[in-house]
Amino acid sequence: MPQGRNKVAVIISQAPLVQCGLGNIINQYFLNIDIVYLCQSSELTAQQFNQADYLIADLSTEPGNVRQACQHYYTLLANHATRSIFLVPKACYPMAVELLMRPGCTLLSHVESVEGIIDAIRNSDSQPELISKTLASPLWQEKERDAQGPIKLTLAERQVLRLLGKGWCINQIAVMLKKSNKTISAQKNSAMRRLTLRSNAEMFAWINSAQGMKELNLQAVQKDGVMAATI
Repeated sequence: MPQGRNKVAVIISQAPLVQCGLGNIINQYFLNIDIVYLCQSSELTAQQFNQADYLIADLSTEPGNVRQACQHYYTLLANHATRSIFLVPKACYPMAVELLMRPGCTLLSHVESVEGIIDAIRNSDSQPELISKTLASPLWQEKERDAQGPIKLTLAERQVLRLLGKGWCINQIAVMLKKSNKTISAQKNSAMRRLTLRSNAEMFAWINSAQGMKELNLQAVQKDGVMAATI
């Protein structure tokens, strides 16, 4: 980087309040950083990413498939080590760990405190905290669940998700419940919409989360080194 040139931060979020808030933090605490604003991951080119000193991306407002957005960032991170900070909703936490945990990357909660964001930017050059305490905190996970309110799944939807959590496939569930495969698939998809889950990976991550096990009355057991769900 040429001496005297300001650093560049790319902020990605569809929420104007998030863009404004992150921009105000940088303008107030990091006077040597210029800002480029984008609305979604697909707008970020490899050239922009490589020329940026910081990337701050809000996954909670990413439209469509969040996994697709994470995979886009994963591809960029594989070719360049731009210091990156991702604001992650709890539902995307397993996916973010899988795809975004790379050198120079920090995962923050999408409701991270201002102090937490400042520390993440300030410390990214030296000793980045890969996962913030807020995001990893079980207490915060419980608060997030409570904030969402009770989950209103139908009895049939709960039954299908519970059996999926036990490792049953659609065909087996249909035979057991004496319903068609189409009906079972429709009930699964309806449950996913209520839970705002966009893929089977997100669905199974929710089923195996503390929240999912509690809602579906499942218990976690250790089997061959892997956590599995049972009744």
